This record gives sequence, C-alpha cells and structure tokens, in this order.
Amino acid sequence: MSETITAPEVDIDTAIKQLLAPTQSIVLYNDDVNTFDHVIECLIRYCKHSLNQAEQCATIVHYNGKCSVKNGSYDELKPICEALLENGLSAKIE
Repeated sequence: MSETITAPEVDIDTAIKQLLAPTQSIVLYNDDVNTFDHVIECLIRYCKHSLNQAEQCATIVHYNGKCSVKNGSYDELKPICEALLENGLSAKIE
C-alpha cells in the first residue's frame, strides 16, 4: 500500500516575485486626536493584531511618536493603510 504524495501546484513566477518583493512597513504616527481605545480597535480590526499586540503598539506610538505596525508587500499593505487613514489615524507605508 504505497501512497503517492503529490505536491500542490505552485506558480513559480508568482512565488519568485513574492520572495523578491521588498518588504515594507505601515508606520503609525502619534497624534493628539485619537484615543488609545480607537487606535487599539483599528489595529485589531485592520492589522489583525491581538489585543496585547495592539496595546503594545499604541503605547510605543504614544511614547516614541511612531511604530511599525504591519510588514508585507506594498500591495498587501495599501488597503490596510488606507483603512487606517479612513479611520483618522496617521499612517504611511515606508
């Protein structure tokens, strides 16, 4: 009873592009407008942070003025950054 295991089909060109794509970050900046709760809620909703991770990032932003909150390709980060901006946060992809 020998079972043949086949590897899933992979688009080599797409895989190579993903590996070679430069990693970028969404950087969240401090402001005097948004509450900690609002920032935390946005990080959980859009960046898929855990509560603990979102609280830590909000604290870092508060004390350091900025924090990298999400890494990935530009195409992955663009809609997330736009959602943060639409919710009144100060963020940009770097």
